[in-house]
Amino acid sequence: MNERRTALTIAGSDSSGGAGIQADLKTFAALGVYGTSAVTAVTAQNTMGVSAVMAVSADLVTAQIETVAADIPIHATKTGMLFNAAIVEAVGAAIDALELPLLVVDPVMLAKSGDRLLDDDGVRAMCAELLPRALVVTPNIPEAEILSGRTIGSIEEVRAAAEEIHQRCGAAVVIKGAHAQDTGDNLLVDLLFDGERFTEYQTSRIATRNTHGTGCTFASAIAARLALGDSLPEAVACAQSYVAGAIGHALPIGKGHGPLDHFWKTRSA
Repeated sequence: MNERRTALTIAGSDSSGGAGIQADLKTFAALGVYGTSAVTAVTAQNTMGVSAVMAVSADLVTAQIETVAADIPIHATKTGMLFNAAIVEAVGAAIDALELPLLVVDPVMLAKSGDRLLDDDGVRAMCAELLPRALVVTPNIPEAEILSGRTIGSIEEVRAAAEEIHQRCGAAVVIKGAHAQDTGDNLLVDLLFDGERFTEYQTSRIATRNTHGTGCTFASAIAARLALGDSLPEAVACAQSYVAGAIGHALPIGKGHGPLDHFWKTRSA
């Protein structure tokens, strides 16, 4: 494979550099993929939370996507914070019209601090306009509860929620960060349901508060590996391993949830 592989992130900007398009582009670079971006919103944000958000106009989001795709072949696409229904609909329409491949949807709804990052109309638009175009959607537990309409408190309920989300939108589903049953709190499970079978990916829990941007990083790592030619199960396995290492080497920056070390593999080599 001689052609340089590329990925497009469509997401919000994090002024502290730990999440959003900043995390996505770092992840793409760390995994050997050339990253491009379309900014959906600008946040005033640090490790303690989001203090202000301003959405980019839907027309400008569309223009960014169209301009990039007109010049650079895109091998995988990842969405993050889309903020409102108009942007969700514009992104879905652009992905469809441009036939952008291998769509990974990180259904960003809440910041780690609890700040709301997608309104109710946006959630409805995401379910109707974006998820049906996705190869895979990567909710955490609270997001999976919203998308499935189910309460989740066990691995069995995680499986039921994944099946419900798949039934509603047709995409494969990875629900992140479930507790592994019968193993205590030391293990976490990322559960993949591809429409036919479940695959559990277990990882050890790491005791740290420096986890800012884990969801963005996980989804963009999946997109990067898909762009490089991995199957979805292979991409999820690689993404989990990469994120675990980035958390293990997380940077003690800021007064809140510090960022991951996206280039930990380079520094560990």
